[in-house]
Amino acid sequence: MRRCQAPSQVAKRISGGEDDLSAEKTRVRPKKKLKPNPDSDDESPERKPLGLLSNLTRAPIIGLCSPGSTVSMSPHEALIRRLLNKPFKIPIKGYVGGSYGRSLGVRRTGGRQPLHDPDAEGALVLHEPVLLSEHEKLKVDVNSLEVAVVVDPILCNVLRPHQREGVKFMYDCVVGSRISEYHGCIMADEMGLGKTLQCITLLWTLLKQSPQCKPLIDKVIVVCPSSLVKNWFNEIQKWLPNRISPLAIDSGTKAEIDKNLTGFMNTYGRRPANPVLIISYETFRLHAHVLHTSEVGLVLCDEGHRLKNHENQTYSALMGLKCKRRVLLSGTPIQNDLLEYFSLIHFVNEGILGSSQEFRKRFENPILRGRDADATDEDHKKGVEKLQEMAEIVNRCIIRRTQALLSKYLPVKIEQILVCKLTQLQMDIYQAFCNSDTIRRSLKSEDGAKMTSSSLAAITSLKKLVNHPDLVFPACRERKEGFETAAEFFPPGHDPDRGRLRPELSGKLSILDCLLAVVKTTTTDKVVLVSNYTQTLDMFERLCALRNYGFVRLDGSMSIKKRAKIVDQFNDPSSSYFIFMLSSKAGGCGLNLIGANRLVMFDPDWNPANDEQAMARVWRDGQRKKCYIYRMLALGKIKYLLDENIIIL
Repeated sequence: MRRCQAPSQVAKRISGGEDDLSAEKTRVRPKKKLKPNPDSDDESPERKPLGLLSNLTRAPIIGLCSPGSTVSMSPHEALIRRLLNKPFKIPIKGYVGGSYGRSLGVRRTGGRQPLHDPDAEGALVLHEPVLLSEHEKLKVDVNSLEVAVVVDPILCNVLRPHQREGVKFMYDCVVGSRISEYHGCIMADEMGLGKTLQCITLLWTLLKQSPQCKPLIDKVIVVCPSSLVKNWFNEIQKWLPNRISPLAIDSGTKAEIDKNLTGFMNTYGRRPANPVLIISYETFRLHAHVLHTSEVGLVLCDEGHRLKNHENQTYSALMGLKCKRRVLLSGTPIQNDLLEYFSLIHFVNEGILGSSQEFRKRFENPILRGRDADATDEDHKKGVEKLQEMAEIVNRCIIRRTQALLSKYLPVKIEQILVCKLTQLQMDIYQAFCNSDTIRRSLKSEDGAKMTSSSLAAITSLKKLVNHPDLVFPACRERKEGFETAAEFFPPGHDPDRGRLRPELSGKLSILDCLLAVVKTTTTDKVVLVSNYTQTLDMFERLCALRNYGFVRLDGSMSIKKRAKIVDQFNDPSSSYFIFMLSSKAGGCGLNLIGANRLVMFDPDWNPANDEQAMARVWRDGQRKKCYIYRMLALGKIKYLLDENIIIL
């Protein structure tokens, strides 16, 4: 407490003691007089307060840089001063500046300017402002002029020509310049053409730029299969190091995930901590109620062919998202029928083809009627017209390039079809199955009816038989339908559960055994084995244990975190893994297995699109070796006929 505020002092002032107090305040301590120095004749010159001293003998710290300096110095001294006056440098090793290209407290002078130079060499300009005459510029507010949208050079310098074209196409679609009032598109490039990099370029550009000299969006959601969540996170970190921090949701309890998603949806402003959310389709469906709370600037759906059914819960959850800019990525957009194609188009541009009932009436029925074998010339002509009409609409929002473009950048790819003869054991069991009375009765169809469930079950049994007889041995031992007499064809005492695997009992497995032995002893290549059945993968494990091959396995039972970990381990050139076993249903989409350059399709799928997805795992960006794709077929039986039709398709 100040003395003047003390109660005693306040009382003095009130009682009239102000004079005494003022007198006390006016007392000044007498100054001590300095004795003059008899040895010095100079006296200190009088100067005004804050004035510059002219007789200092010490060199000034800033020297000639000081605005009021009157010290003269030699040219050499001036040079040394300039060399020693270094600009301030941040004392952090490897510091490259902020991620936003601006400094605190520094404001750009003049009118609006693009974030990157549109006239730089190799610049990719996504939007060019309208050129105005000098007279028009006088009438327009400088702060309302549009600026050019230019891709960040860190990404532009690594984009290939077809990728630059793809980024430009997607940008025009999401800003609504290609189709008025519609802001979606489908990136349908075949596998390996760099769809991920193109989408990273798009989202980074939209998060930072727009013609109005501000970010166009503030949040992005990337929805992908669970096995690709970590891959998307790594790709963003690879192409945009230290520039963006994505939020990847790949594990956690329901409460933890809800908390993270709520924080993401409630984040606004120019510099959010996590502007990009990476989430799987399953997690999105389970937590859709949180993601529907506010608006999102852009949504990217990787492996978007999973949305081919517009009636399932995942599709409905994504349609409920408050986002008008939607990009769907798929290497195989058309698989089975036109209605699935409609679902994909309807997701990115809702209503452009009408409702599903309107689409059937307007396009699907006339096109299918025109392709019917009994169609008249009029039906065929109308079907062609409707197909062209639909193509004109959808081609404005879909872009597709083939893998032929990769031949300029990737090593040679060789595809070989290995036709394998069945062993005598397989032939005997096959004939006994087909001649069985129970199978004949179950396969009979009346009036040319379509395949029944019993027919498909019989075909599945034969597919397993041609892979290896051990896969049907339990059915033979239990004398199930079709295998009543098959057990007698096996060698005496044969028991696959106790004895070691015998590859010589299967034509396909014996050839695979020889192929792996040759690759192992003569090369340093790695091999990917692809199958549709977990039983076949179990058989591969027994073969690797028999031959002492190092292997890893990915199927539907593996967690998301572990999938990303084993992929990284297998792709490491120093790893001892020789074989990667892959279930085409669980991990055939989107995985990057460039650590291997040989892939074996042991049993092709009914849907050729699944085979295309699986075969593209090794021949893609980053591959440096010549690639070999082997498709194994069984000769002369139903498996060969099925696979032959698949190859023709």
